[in-house]
Amino acid sequence: MQNSPLSNTAVVIPCYKAAGSIGAVVAEVPEGVGRIYCVNDASPDNLAEVLSDLAVKDSRVQVLTHEINEGVGAATVTGYRAAIEGGAKLIVKLDSDGQMDPRLIPALIDPILRGEADYVKGNRFFDISSVQKMPTLRLVGNAGLSFMSKLSSGLWHLFDPTNGFTAIHADVAAILPLEKLHKRYFFESDLLFRLGTVGAAVHDVPMEAVYGDEKSGLSELEALLKFPGLHARNLITRVFYNYFLRGFSTASLMLLMGSLLCAFGGIYGVSQWLESARSGAPATAGTVMLSAFPVLLGVQMLLSFLSHDVSASQRPAVHQHIARVRVLRAQPIPAPAVPEVPQVVGVDIEQSARHAGYPRETFY
Repeated sequence: MQNSPLSNTAVVIPCYKAAGSIGAVVAEVPEGVGRIYCVNDASPDNLAEVLSDLAVKDSRVQVLTHEINEGVGAATVTGYRAAIEGGAKLIVKLDSDGQMDPRLIPALIDPILRGEADYVKGNRFFDISSVQKMPTLRLVGNAGLSFMSKLSSGLWHLFDPTNGFTAIHADVAAILPLEKLHKRYFFESDLLFRLGTVGAAVHDVPMEAVYGDEKSGLSELEALLKFPGLHARNLITRVFYNYFLRGFSTASLMLLMGSLLCAFGGIYGVSQWLESARSGAPATAGTVMLSAFPVLLGVQMLLSFLSHDVSASQRPAVHQHIARVRVLRAQPIPAPAVPEVPQVVGVDIEQSARHAGYPRETFY
């Protein structure tokens, strides 16, 4: 079993107020899994004692503790780093509230093992019967967040971005800027954005979630107020990085020209409409066309860019090539050594040195 894929798999479980549920979650983790990192994010209940008992009963359990509450994202990053340092090849992240079935871990990591994906996440929206069990408010909220996540990450084929049942190849996790990931509930969406910028292959796996009496720590009001701004920031960063800084293509031109044409047509049209309202004279056909045509052409260009962006979301896995990628760094060139004049007894030194290629100025 030491050579099985599960033996090289580490499970990371961020824990907060989970003293009553963490035991059942750990118990369902398949026996072949190599390590289970339970991260106590300064939980105010008796979670520390519960985790200590679990570590005694199950040798796979390692307890990591935050002195202050930093958020689910920060706790997950702590587990990621410990798993990478521990030599894990695959890292699975589970929530501690029991909504995810740990027995599905082999199915979750299968696309990575086949070399088809670098990161796999659950999708609770694939099965209609499972969707019908989802609370209405959570269903509507996830649909809206999914669309915003598609825009910000560029991974248009994904859904359910806040799903916390995920698996990632350790080599891919190691090249991500883990210190920059959002520390709290925006973590999963922010991670998708980062994966999009490095060109990682991300797949969905259909799953069924279990909803009990537990209450999510993320309020709908907080998500409504904070997440749109964070997604907008990531969208601007992704587009600038992928289409202008990292690469430049016809899609970049379409975006640039389409935006300029829409802006020109919109500003010119509004200014002419205001002037017409002030003077009472109707706008001429030429004025209307000069405003409408740039907008229509700009919209067509933006749609062309969007089509390119959607098609680029499907990509091959990169974890098989990461080990072969190295940054070539220039080395300082040492100064040439000054040649020494050979001392030959009984021979004209200048003549011998000149024959060997030394400059005449060496002797004058």
